[in-house]
Amino acid sequence: MDISADDVRKLRDMTGGKMMDCKNALVEATGNMEKAVEVLRKKGLAAAEKKTSRDAKEGRVFAYVHHNQKVGTFVEVACETDFVARNEEFNAFVKTLAMHITAAVPRAEFVTADQVPAAVIENERRIARESDALKGKPANMIEKIVDGKIEAYLKGCVLLKQPWIHDDSKNVEQIVKELIAKLGENIVIRKFARFEIGA
Repeated sequence: MDISADDVRKLRDMTGGKMMDCKNALVEATGNMEKAVEVLRKKGLAAAEKKTSRDAKEGRVFAYVHHNQKVGTFVEVACETDFVARNEEFNAFVKTLAMHITAAVPRAEFVTADQVPAAVIENERRIARESDALKGKPANMIEKIVDGKIEAYLKGCVLLKQPWIHDDSKNVEQIVKELIAKLGENIVIRKFARFEIGA
């Protein structure tokens, strides 16, 4: 199939992908621009998964204070090189992430689910199982409901699992992976702290 240079350029402008990757995506999508974007995103996210094991020693610490001066957030986000640490898109993400943390009010300062102590998860499971709403339900249904409650609990206290404030169809982890795919480097949210007067 013939793919025009204009279409390749248009797809590149939309996605930031490499010329050959854009051309191949358009060929795979038989010229359909929307499908080609999807092809690039899937390939980019697969490549992003591979990059997550690479060492991230550069990055930025960002502080955000809400206009009422009563809520503030510090966040540390790492990347592999100073080149990316100075990148406009990387810095915009770090700033938006600090605003997300300020608005989303995580219940604890866990970045990943494996940082939540096993004893805390087990206690949440026990509370869910002992709930009056589950009395008399079949055992297999109880476990599914309990798993759902644990997932909801983790969304409230694990930053990477929270729905992104600017697009709640994605969580923070998906946004990070998309940025990794776009910038070509591992990006890691190291830690954060949220402060609020009267909280």
